[in-house]
Amino acid sequence: MSPPASDILQNRFLSFLIWQSIQSSAIFILFKAFFFSPFSFKHLLPSLFGTFSFFFFLLSMLLFSISVQILSTPQYRRPASVPELALGIIRLLFSGSASLDSDFVGRVRSSLCIALFVIVSAASSFVAVISIAGSSYSGSLGGLINDLGFKALATGMIYGVYFVFSRRWVLVFPIVQRPPFFSYKMGLLPAVRQASKLSVASFLFTPLFVFLLPNQHKSPVAGKFFSGNFIFFIGSFAVFLFWELILHLHKVLHTKRYVFAPPKGSLAVETSPSDFLLATLEESNPRSLLKYLGYLDLSMVCGSNVEPWRRAAFFEETGETYKRVVAACLRPLEQFASKLAEGLTCSADHTNKLSHQLSSPNDIFRSSEILESFSDFQLYAWCAQAVASLEVRSHTEDRFGVAQLSGSHASVLSTLLSCLLAVETSMGKKINLQSPNHILGPAGIKWATNSTARREITSAINKKRGSPSHSKSYALADVLKTSIYSIVSEFHEEMLASAKMGLLEKEWLNNGKPVYGSTELLVLKLHFFLNFQAS
Repeated sequence: MSPPASDILQNRFLSFLIWQSIQSSAIFILFKAFFFSPFSFKHLLPSLFGTFSFFFFLLSMLLFSISVQILSTPQYRRPASVPELALGIIRLLFSGSASLDSDFVGRVRSSLCIALFVIVSAASSFVAVISIAGSSYSGSLGGLINDLGFKALATGMIYGVYFVFSRRWVLVFPIVQRPPFFSYKMGLLPAVRQASKLSVASFLFTPLFVFLLPNQHKSPVAGKFFSGNFIFFIGSFAVFLFWELILHLHKVLHTKRYVFAPPKGSLAVETSPSDFLLATLEESNPRSLLKYLGYLDLSMVCGSNVEPWRRAAFFEETGETYKRVVAACLRPLEQFASKLAEGLTCSADHTNKLSHQLSSPNDIFRSSEILESFSDFQLYAWCAQAVASLEVRSHTEDRFGVAQLSGSHASVLSTLLSCLLAVETSMGKKINLQSPNHILGPAGIKWATNSTARREITSAINKKRGSPSHSKSYALADVLKTSIYSIVSEFHEEMLASAKMGLLEKEWLNNGKPVYGSTELLVLKLHFFLNFQAS
């Protein structure tokens, strides 16, 4: 019997807390022994101050780890700005909670988590630096707080702001899944480099921040302002190293694959081997880490031969499991194409306005939605790769013909082509493709080019050239093309036979209106793939 879904994340969080405490304890002792003992009068002799320092240091790292867990998410959500928060408070006071939609509530929660993380980072840095470097400071407690504490507070706050603006709180799953030990080992050297850069930056800028604080220039410690800079540099480097290793450990433990399958030898292997995975995909929260782990597991089952018995269970005789798997893969892709099509349509309507300066806040928000829709690239890539691999495998492994009988070929190709057209439009490519005469139908239909409007549609993304969303749009286009080419290559003879008889649209594409584009455009695009001319 498989464990409850909630236990999976709880066990990973508990293991993360245990391992980070072991890691922090070991590095604390090493730094005390090799870096701070020459500056300490008592060196390594145990003392009451040393015991309290060790306890408060672990407590600061624990609070930082919990704040990382609260803020981390696999899907980026744009936090609410200060004016939006003020407007939301006014609406809450006068109209009640019913006036706030779920998306706004989620963005407010994201903003509060960000603010909490910045505050915890500042407090954690304050406690950690004093705990690890306090025994090496020769002055009084007040001098220790003034000379090291305020610098550490500023350092932690700056780190929290940098962490938020660089979007490091969004979990990125590794392309190649390795054992946790090797994944952790590969991140040690980058963590040391990142900690060195951050400690040098804090060494240069935090003295200026502390000097600007009230009454700092009048303090008797002002004359010795730079005397403890070396101790502070080592202490800040240690804290940054602890934090970087905590973040790396959190990523390794929370992004490793979880196998959503019953234990081998149990009765569920024979009766319902896919129920736990399908329940996770269908019932989990769309933004939850659990759903992402489910799609990662599905992608690996469909695309590799590590667990062929699980993929064979998808092709069971009734075909219900296969339909549910395909629907679970196509649902996020259809939602993505619909959202992108809506944003592109609003941008097209915006081109008919008098001036770009007259754009409304809704247009600006829609442009940001277009950019944010690509932030969930890893989920869409898993869905496209999984459903394409499953279609390809069905050609040789589907003993009962459930893929053909269910009509999944047409649904999969239509959805993938629609997503590709929407992504290419957002990238600035012309969607009104000019076709060779032998590809056109008997009426010789051609589509007029409206390049001016299309260039205006993509202005929002082209302005962000070089941003993560811009690069992910090209990466997603490559994934979609590769997925379509894999299906076309496997069924190439069947598709060519259907094209010669004029049945390509009927047999390999849906009859209804596609999510994005038109049926004629999808047929034309599919012809380019059949001729291996799509690029």
